[in-house]
Amino acid sequence: MQHHVYFWLKEEHQNDADKAKFENGLQLCADVSSVAGGGWGKSAATPERPVTDKTWDYALYLSFDSVEKHNEYQVAPKHDEFIDGCKDMWSKVVIMDVE
Repeated sequence: MQHHVYFWLKEEHQNDADKAKFENGLQLCADVSSVAGGGWGKSAATPERPVTDKTWDYALYLSFDSVEKHNEYQVAPKHDEFIDGCKDMWSKVVIMDVE
């Protein structure tokens, strides 16, 4: 299964130091042992189209071998460390899980 998470950072966190902290947190999530693959990134420099949403700041995209592995990820200490350390930095988060 795939786990896609999109983050909109608050305006006061649109600086290099806070972005570096957020990126380190995203990497913690990608490094959880139950994750089969994935990573994080920013919106690609593709042409503007009416169907493309480029309003978000960061995306996390992770693959899991099963829903059970995804569920392990949700309670992993690194995942919790990211949330605890960064949850005040985003104004909006959207999660899309795909089987």
